[in-house]
Amino acid sequence: MKRIYLDNGATSYPKAPLVGDAVKYFIENVASNVNRSGYALAQTAEEIVFETREKLGQLFNFHQSENVIFTLNVTYALNFLLKGLLKPGDHCIVSSMEHNAIMRPLMQLKEKGIEFSRVICDEQGRLQPQDLYLHIKQNTKVVAMTHASNVCGTILPMEEIGKICAEKGLIFIVDGAQTAGIIDVDCKKIKADAIAFTGHKSLLGPQGIGGFLTTDSIAKTMGTLVSGGTGSLSEYEEQPPYLPDKFEAGTLNLPGIYGLHAALGYLNKVGINYVWEKEMYLAKMLLEGFGNIKGVHIAGLRETKGRTAVVSVDFKGHDNADVAYHLDKYYGIKTRCGLHCAPSAHKTLGTFPQGTVRFSPGHFNTEEDIKKTLSALNRILKDLGGTGQ
Repeated sequence: MKRIYLDNGATSYPKAPLVGDAVKYFIENVASNVNRSGYALAQTAEEIVFETREKLGQLFNFHQSENVIFTLNVTYALNFLLKGLLKPGDHCIVSSMEHNAIMRPLMQLKEKGIEFSRVICDEQGRLQPQDLYLHIKQNTKVVAMTHASNVCGTILPMEEIGKICAEKGLIFIVDGAQTAGIIDVDCKKIKADAIAFTGHKSLLGPQGIGGFLTTDSIAKTMGTLVSGGTGSLSEYEEQPPYLPDKFEAGTLNLPGIYGLHAALGYLNKVGINYVWEKEMYLAKMLLEGFGNIKGVHIAGLRETKGRTAVVSVDFKGHDNADVAYHLDKYYGIKTRCGLHCAPSAHKTLGTFPQGTVRFSPGHFNTEEDIKKTLSALNRILKDLGGTGQ
């Protein structure tokens, strides 16, 4: 049975060409650390790390490669930023569409005297920028928001939010987990002070590599979440104050960086516009197909405008997990069912507590994949209870 992979919102598959080769090459032929040794192989690895920082900077229109910080993933990056910036007595603003990568750190910080407010989005996940003003207080310091919902794909108005943050002197943190690699995320245009990213989603790289980029002014005020060896200023027991060393203690995931380097090379070659157009074409097929199947409720926007290719549906009258199980077992179609680590988003969309089945095609999927998925759903729903076309 052919595998039809529609879970790219969680992690992309397949990866970009040569990603696996790059990881394998590092492990089998380099396997050296960076900033610790002076021999040729170590210097080769350092060059790849530097080039990867530069490629990421170019992707986000950010040209201080030393300010591109590597972490394990976007969750770690957001923890670094939120816990490094917010102090007792501070206030943070988020949207009601946030992933737990933002909400759980804030819930921890709440115990230390840090407040947060949610800007409530509408039932399709849309945020009105002017609503931000209603939540700004004297002690507001940070606005942290997802660029696009991982549940329903709705894109939040980053440019307008960034203007308000600049106007009010607030730090603006963007969670780019769902958009880096498919949408033009220009840090200057959206006036972002920091953008968190992960390599394993639309950047088409391996798991275990992500990070954030940030301005000098923000980096200076941030506390250091993790301290340790950096290979620099080794005569001191204090963490180096300069970037990237201030936030990169310990050994980096160099196999992951090699893989991400290859993935960014592929994206530069094909262009993110190509990736975007392909994914949105497939998303349109899904949205139109779901609209013709009885008993299917689309969470969020029903059209492609204002969204990514992440499409979530609630199968009314059925257990969503049962539908997802049948898709996988009998048709080889891989989706993700549940609350997608974003309970606040599901409450906003009206799909809590049952959650949804999420279909997230990638640009390696085909029209035939989508046709087979829609056909399979019709058969499954009829077998489960008489709905379908």
